[in-house]
Amino acid sequence: MQKYIDATWPAPKNIRALTSLREAELKDLNLPTDPFWIKQTHGNAVVRIDQAQQTPSLPEADASVSFTSNTVCMVRTADCLPVFLCDQQGTQVAVVHCGWRSLAANILENTCKQFTAPLQGCMVWLGPAIGPQAFEVGKDVLDGFAAHGWSQEQLASGFKPHTPGKWLGDLYTLARLTLQQQGIPAENIYGGEWCTYSDPARFYSYRRSRDAGRMFNLIWIAD
Repeated sequence: MQKYIDATWPAPKNIRALTSLREAELKDLNLPTDPFWIKQTHGNAVVRIDQAQQTPSLPEADASVSFTSNTVCMVRTADCLPVFLCDQQGTQVAVVHCGWRSLAANILENTCKQFTAPLQGCMVWLGPAIGPQAFEVGKDVLDGFAAHGWSQEQLASGFKPHTPGKWLGDLYTLARLTLQQQGIPAENIYGGEWCTYSDPARFYSYRRSRDAGRMFNLIWIAD
């Protein structure tokens, strides 16, 4: 049985990136070392894990970055969008947990700032998340983005009116807009074709089942 989805992007050969499928365990994923765990808070903090040490108290962050080999960055998701990044030389990687709160609060901008490589040469894979046909939100979500400076034009691209007082949110489009604003070309952004909510055979979904498990989203630089 298939245990994970490999990132489908033209990354350097030494970059490994994947999202586990439903029921997979970490031991099924052939990792070079144990992943670096973080306490995800739906905030905008980023941890540079090759400069940090794992402690009994997990660092609070929603993105992890590494510039060293066999250091496994990981975020867990179950509808939120995992965003994977790497540079053209295969020397810098990151993975980001993008729920709407993190996206609104500039988690992707903060992650891009950690890269020293030119962003116009970096590439991105958007992993499995809830799709725009299933992510119904209220005005509080739009207000949350507006409070962080998102323009009405940006919001119109990412949220489509649905029923009275409700919109359908598109995490994939919101992420693409943000990444392009940071200087990553549109043609360097891959993925974004799944819906975790609508595919119960493969994915966990918090919105579909509040007691759902979590997918592991991992990236590292191999030797």
